[in-house]
Amino acid sequence: MNSRDQRKRKIGHGSAVSRNLLIQYCLSIIGYIVGLVLFVYIAWLFCAMFTWYADDPLYWILHFIKEYIVLFMLIAIVTGWLLISSYFISKPMRYLDEVVDATEKLVSPKDEPIVLSDAMSYVESDLNRVREKALQNARAAKEAEQRKNDLVIYLAHDLKTPLTSVIGYLTLLRDETQISDELREKYLSISLDKAERLEDLINEFFEITRFNLSNITLEYSRVNLTRMLEQLTYEFKPMLLEKNLNCELEIAPDTMIRCDVDKMQRVFDNLLRNAVNYSFPNSVIKITALCDESNIKIKFKNSGNTIPSEKLERIFEQFYRIDSARSSKSGGTGLGLAIAKEIVELHKGTITAKSENETIEFEVTIPVS
Repeated sequence: MNSRDQRKRKIGHGSAVSRNLLIQYCLSIIGYIVGLVLFVYIAWLFCAMFTWYADDPLYWILHFIKEYIVLFMLIAIVTGWLLISSYFISKPMRYLDEVVDATEKLVSPKDEPIVLSDAMSYVESDLNRVREKALQNARAAKEAEQRKNDLVIYLAHDLKTPLTSVIGYLTLLRDETQISDELREKYLSISLDKAERLEDLINEFFEITRFNLSNITLEYSRVNLTRMLEQLTYEFKPMLLEKNLNCELEIAPDTMIRCDVDKMQRVFDNLLRNAVNYSFPNSVIKITALCDESNIKIKFKNSGNTIPSEKLERIFEQFYRIDSARSSKSGGTGLGLAIAKEIVELHKGTITAKSENETIEFEVTIPVS
């Protein structure tokens, strides 16, 4: 439901309440006047049943009322009108007090639902939806903050480990003057690997900062998707060899796509990296691309442990990692898929994930136009 429909619905609800109050007010006035007339008529009939004498004090009172019956009727009608009007004027004020009290509860929402009078049921429903949304946002913010804190702890620990190794091997190289060239080369190679790992971790910290503090903008151009994916699989050969994985690419020759090349290449890089990290050794990663009149669909499919549905639903959340016990080297910061989703949606596309029977599949759909 769009905002215009919501406004119409709320205006309709508001008109219904006002209309109901007006109908009740008019019926109350009419009912009071009719009741007053009936009372006077019944009283008249009742008094006519008796014989009255001039020396009876009650006769003079009733005679006086009879002479000025119009005046007494007007006084009774005005008095009744004032009492009924004051009641119906105070009624909306009571509704307003209910709404004010209810909105104060939204400042610090609790699990107990907001309860209003029956006439304000539509407001009660809207306020409870707002309350539920506020509770969900608060829980999501708390979980995101906890994941981010956990991530910082993981990265801090992983920063310390390679840094300790670099310092240790460099200290050996400095203190051991009689070290052999072969051992020196080995120590330098290990130090270089650890230093490169430090660089990767620092880049991940910068990635977190960029993701939180900047907006992604797109620079569109036409690119050969076939060549892009061929180059991507070629660049991943070293990672594939480590787990003895085979990457199969199925795409028509010279398939063209209009996109931000750097951003979309980042999406495919994240998806293939994810497939490598979570694939069984000695298995196959399959990349397929199909194009129709309106969309291009690119699928990344690999064999790996089935991802539970509750984790699959959150897989595109920032800082969320499928297995928090995995090292940051294999598990990453939990930003890759979240960034991929944002980039794809900026291209007016969609990205989905599914997992069953020890297979994991990601599908990216990008509009052709």
